Amino acid sequence: MKRTAAAALAAIAMSLALSAAPAMAQNWNAEIVETDQGYRVGDPEAPLQIIEFVSYSCSHCAEFEREAEAELRYLYVHEGYAALEVRHLIRNPIDLAAALLTECGEPAQFFDNHRAVLTTQDSWMETAQGLNEAQIQRWQSGTISSRMRAIAADLGFDDLMESRGLSASQVTACLNDEGRAQEIAEMSRANASEYNVPGTPSFVLNGTLLDGVHAWQPLRQVLLAARQNSE
Repeated sequence: MKRTAAAALAAIAMSLALSAAPAMAQNWNAEIVETDQGYRVGDPEAPLQIIEFVSYSCSHCAEFEREAEAELRYLYVHEGYAALEVRHLIRNPIDLAAALLTECGEPAQFFDNHRAVLTTQDSWMETAQGLNEAQIQRWQSGTISSRMRAIAADLGFDDLMESRGLSASQVTACLNDEGRAQEIAEMSRANASEYNVPGTPSFVLNGTLLDGVHAWQPLRQVLLAARQNSE
């Protein structure tokens, strides 16, 4: 009887402890959706709504990704203080091919694809600077889809995406999607015009373009001040 009573008391105590324990905070980094203009990670109702305009061939965009990702995603987005939406700003055909491939697969894959392209930029930009005449010709002639495939093959984008779990047929289908390529280009022009985006990376916070903010440390200072004011 004593053992039974002790076991019962232990079970009750455990039940009370579990019921009293606070619920685990939601990990907003797992909340990734495609928006009308790009891809967003985080709480859609977060007090800090950030839009990042990015060009994949922009060295400062790659630098921002390397410097900002850990703190921005895990101190701001994870806790629900901020949501980050990435929108493409297309400056050249490389940007367009990269944009098509970052969107390849499910929306949940976008930010990892995005990071993979930016963090390997040094390697593929070096390749781009050493193109031969035949490669340049392939990039400049033919259909949009044939040019996108040539760029992806020459710069290793297709291999990069396949290493991330996409099949060769998925990669080809994304590069062949001329309708989506046109949509991305049109959205890029519309966003640049609407926000008067001066270059990349540029940032919009709660609907307002941040003038002169094009790197992580200036953006970090803005976010720190905004977070303090919201608490």
